[in-house]
Amino acid sequence: MSSPLDAAALGAALAGYYPQLDVTDSTGSTNADLLAAAGLGAPDRTVLIAEAQTDGRGRRARRWVSPPGTGLYLSVLLRPSQVAAPALGTLSMVAGLALAEAVRETAGVTADLKWPNDLLIDGAKCAGILCEVGGGTPPAVVVGIGLNTGPLGEEVPAGAGGLPATSLADAGATETDRSAILVALLVEFAELEARWRSAGGSLAASGLLRSYRELCSTLGADVRVELPDGSTRTGVGRDIDADGRLLVTGDDGVSFAVSAGDVVHVRH
Repeated sequence: MSSPLDAAALGAALAGYYPQLDVTDSTGSTNADLLAAAGLGAPDRTVLIAEAQTDGRGRRARRWVSPPGTGLYLSVLLRPSQVAAPALGTLSMVAGLALAEAVRETAGVTADLKWPNDLLIDGAKCAGILCEVGGGTPPAVVVGIGLNTGPLGEEVPAGAGGLPATSLADAGATETDRSAILVALLVEFAELEARWRSAGGSLAASGLLRSYRELCSTLGADVRVELPDGSTRTGVGRDIDADGRLLVTGDDGVSFAVSAGDVVHVRH
């Protein structure tokens, strides 16, 4: 288990980016806490980090395992008032880019992105991202990130689609110090989010769509799309459009766009 995170030191290192940063020993979910804080008027760029979560969650209410001292579990509250509500969901893609860059620069690990919000290392999931829209004025969006840093130790059950779990340490990272990785991640995210925000939430106009495409391993992959209504479709991931949707060419040759659902990379 790594050393506890120092809230004062982190706050000082990130003061130019985030006006409010707190570290808690344990909580149910940092996303749930910041969504509640958003309704009470918490400011733009508020950060909450937990040493452990007892009820961490991912997409479609799945549980994210968050044992103490072995990972980074954090949420960032943003109030991008100039961004229209339909574009807020693309923040998960911005966060994915920040994660990939931070682990490459700080930990020496090359990672890719599975659409829309999983960080993969050699086909195994190392991090997940969950964006949720909250209340308050202006409206808030909370971006939650769970990143495995230390050795996983006991076997962690596979995720959606049988996706195995990994961590930076298990992937041979040259740096697993959580504070160093956290600062690099939050600085990178602040800079990319500022570009996204100034472009009105447009991935294309901000230049981030091109970067995302370059890192997205879903493009060119055989995929199974599990849609919210319970149906499934199969095909090949072909592109990401300007709205952040995955464009798939189905097995029947007909193309379709996916804005919500689980995408499984099918191995042959």
